[in-house]
Amino acid sequence: MYRIVRREDTVRIPPDRLGDDVDTVVNELAHTGFEGKFDKGQLTVLVTNISPVGVGRIIHGDGAVYQKVNYEALVFRPEIQEVVLGTVCEVLKFGAFVHIGPLDGLLHISQIMDDRVEVNEASNRLIGKDTKKELKVGDQVRARIVAISINERAPRESKIGLTMRQPGLGKVDWLTEDRDHREDKTKKPEKKEKKGAPR
Repeated sequence: MYRIVRREDTVRIPPDRLGDDVDTVVNELAHTGFEGKFDKGQLTVLVTNISPVGVGRIIHGDGAVYQKVNYEALVFRPEIQEVVLGTVCEVLKFGAFVHIGPLDGLLHISQIMDDRVEVNEASNRLIGKDTKKELKVGDQVRARIVAISINERAPRESKIGLTMRQPGLGKVDWLTEDRDHREDKTKKPEKKEKKGAPR
């Protein structure tokens, strides 16, 4: 999901910044120019260790300087079948949106649990009809990515489909309760001492 990659790219230093310190200007322009952008299915979250490469170029008719830079980028790239930890950020009648890093994934109502799910719009909760398990805004969940459609021009409009209908997936509280329940079943009952006459 997250990786650090080394990249080389170019920043445009406008004419009104040419008198400023080159390293400061290059750093500012790299942050504003590269962070938050999609490239080859990866969202650049953060750039660091930025350094100019060689001397800049001037293009005829443009008073700016084009400077090559090397930098390290922290990139976010969701992958099919990847298991992610996220936070429910919105509950709707058709499911819930989950923050998974810088993007949101959709947990469709049919992919939440092995139970019929009822929507309580007044309290923004999704409730299992038989199990009475509920999902609400702020809940931590473990889900698996099952569909990805990245919109590089408008990253917030990207579509990431999630599921929680496999063992080991679900609301973190549910998983903890299930684990505790299994551990209680496997514990052997302690033998009681027999009351008898003292020796």
